[in-house]
Amino acid sequence: MTTAVSDDAVSDDTVPVDTVGRLVAALSTRLPSESEARWIVAEVADIAPRDLLSAFGAPVSEATVGAARAMAERRVAGEPLQYVLGSWSFRRLEVTVDPRALVPRPETEQVVGVALEELRRLRCETDRGAGPVVAVDLGTGSGVIALSLALEGSGPEAGGSQMCTAIATSETDIEVWATDSSPPALELARVNLSRLAGPHPAAAARIRLAEGSWFDALPRRLVDRLHLVVSNPPYVSAAEWSALDPEVREHEPRSALVPGETGLEALAELIVEARRWLVPGGGLVLELAPHQSASVTAMAEKAGYLDVGLRPDLGGRARVLVARWPGA
Repeated sequence: MTTAVSDDAVSDDTVPVDTVGRLVAALSTRLPSESEARWIVAEVADIAPRDLLSAFGAPVSEATVGAARAMAERRVAGEPLQYVLGSWSFRRLEVTVDPRALVPRPETEQVVGVALEELRRLRCETDRGAGPVVAVDLGTGSGVIALSLALEGSGPEAGGSQMCTAIATSETDIEVWATDSSPPALELARVNLSRLAGPHPAAAARIRLAEGSWFDALPRRLVDRLHLVVSNPPYVSAAEWSALDPEVREHEPRSALVPGETGLEALAELIVEARRWLVPGGGLVLELAPHQSASVTAMAEKAGYLDVGLRPDLGGRARVLVARWPGA
């Protein structure tokens, strides 16, 4: 869809950039796409993106034009759009994003969907008299997985089958832990937890943040008590790192992307360590690169997990490992 401003007008510096539509058109000449111009203008003008077109004739101040141009220059310099905007949508969340953690991606939204399926299964199988279902998001980064589990993984709509709906109504039927070894990342997760607490205080109250590496951040009382372990760990190899798009390589935290030479180091550690933390029948859900699927599946089977499988991303590529610890 095009703006109402002609190309001649955009290229003419004498034409004032005094409306929303003219500002979008002016930024579009610099940015990779008009859609990015729309995102930036919507942000600085405090207009919902869905309402932007109807606001094209609205006036904009010089301050708004200056702020939009400054953001556009950051984008032209290669900074991810999500960091430029400072906020991004993830499933039902609107979260703060910045270089302290990875940009939330659609692939990780699929991970959350798989994790919610596991929660429904666990809720059906768990004795409700034994307390809440306990889940952990390891390496939480911006917190989007943990916050989504707390928001979407409790209440009647999280019950799954009709058989389980009746017992999925408690405000405290899930407890979510979120860990990270990076203090800046954990502080960003704390910011997003505060954002969740405003509209959804009950969901925010289900979350516990803990600093430390993987399971080391958790209290010992949770050994053999976790029903669900979820993670989007680093899985880029050292060789792959050098070939990444500069937008990723130069702006997103390397430690959240590269675990070591092979890219499999964190996945292997989580598969092995989760065994002593999971309850019998507990679920393990891990994001991975499609080309790692055979290796990671073999790791999980060798470690003794049952029902080991893979789930696809939106492109149909193997993206999520799902496995169950035996004993239930």
